[in-house]
Amino acid sequence: MQRFARELIALQPDIILTQNTPNTAALPQQTRTVPIVLTPGTDPVGGGFVASLTRPGGNVTGFINLEASLSSKWLELLRQIAPRVNRVAFLFNPATASYFEYYLSPFKAAAAPFGVEPIAAPFHNALELVSVFAAQARDPNGGLIAMPFQTAHRAEITSLAARHRLPAVYAFRLFAEAGGLLSYGNDRSDNYRGSADYVDRVLRGAKPGDLPVQFPTKFEMVLNLKTANALGLTAPPTFLALANKVIE
Repeated sequence: MQRFARELIALQPDIILTQNTPNTAALPQQTRTVPIVLTPGTDPVGGGFVASLTRPGGNVTGFINLEASLSSKWLELLRQIAPRVNRVAFLFNPATASYFEYYLSPFKAAAAPFGVEPIAAPFHNALELVSVFAAQARDPNGGLIAMPFQTAHRAEITSLAARHRLPAVYAFRLFAEAGGLLSYGNDRSDNYRGSADYVDRVLRGAKPGDLPVQFPTKFEMVLNLKTANALGLTAPPTFLALANKVIE
């Protein structure tokens, strides 16, 4: 990433649009002058990209993909569609998501009110991923939440969830469309529309440090009814009414 960042800066761009936190992390180490618009990102304050969300102060601004508080919403949805779940594993890869505590800590804090045992479930490769699912399925009433940005493994994750009959909630609709039970998260295309506006404003003279980092405002829920039926789960009527998409 550092090598790629140096190559980008050598091209003397007027502005750089970055996708996700690991890619963005490499750029401020190479330039403090070229404007950078992050779309989407996670915890830019904790990552050291901006001084604050309201006043970034440097050459980086952009859009946050998902708030940490969504951990509570994912647990709520999981318990509604699978009421018997009382152990929930939070799946993440610490090697590619160094910011995992941003989501993991609120998840643990939100677990008690829902009467579930929170389980941190890190993995680094496909073999460890298989072990995580096997361990979670060993006892009854297990469930799973996949931390955002595990999209590269969505086929393996949704397949393992189906094989072990684990109800799971995901952050992105890509998972539900790949066979996952349920997804709830922001409409990522809305972030990119917003980033186009920020790029335009910067090119017209605005300073990134004066443009506040934006939270998502448009959310969507996708329910895979075929997967719910295969797991023997009945979707509440509110799910069918509120879902942006129902896969039958």
